[in-house]
Amino acid sequence: MGQVGRLFLAVDLSSEARYALAARLEATIQGRLPGKVVPPPNWHITLRFLGDVDQVGRDRLLMELTGADLGSGFELTLDRLGAFPKEKRASVLWAGRAGGEARLDELVGVVEEAVEAAGFKAEERPFHPHLTLSRIRPPQDVTRLIAGTGDLRVRTCVEAVTLFRSHLGRGTAHYEKLERFELAIP
Repeated sequence: MGQVGRLFLAVDLSSEARYALAARLEATIQGRLPGKVVPPPNWHITLRFLGDVDQVGRDRLLMELTGADLGSGFELTLDRLGAFPKEKRASVLWAGRAGGEARLDELVGVVEEAVEAAGFKAEERPFHPHLTLSRIRPPQDVTRLIAGTGDLRVRTCVEAVTLFRSHLGRGTAHYEKLERFELAIP
């Protein structure tokens, strides 16, 4: 069967959280993020990257996620900036979490079980929840930027897991929402 495309599962941010995070960054660093900045409409927290997936793999994944108990919705707080692999030599600048950690880890575990049951290989890397703000090439020292930002205190309600297809090419990537798997109402 044909390829569906490059897929990933993620938590989408509410419009209010996108606005609040953009406003907080503008207020603290005047919007001067280093590197190639990810536009706010593309902000999300990836739970599981799947890569190139064919129609059979997509259908199996949909079946497993539809039957999965994703639990109830919860609040997640993004409280700080960070960098991968480290602040002094950053290639990715991200916003990270403080609140909702245990519940997000549980959700990732359920998602991973569904992904593996659908026939995908197990994820070998540990989960580091983050929202990518920019990709920095070549790497830079962002220690002062991170220290000067302070507590972001941006909250969002996690109400669903979304299956996205990424469209890459010249310019900014575009993320297409394919399916949404609702969490229970708390």
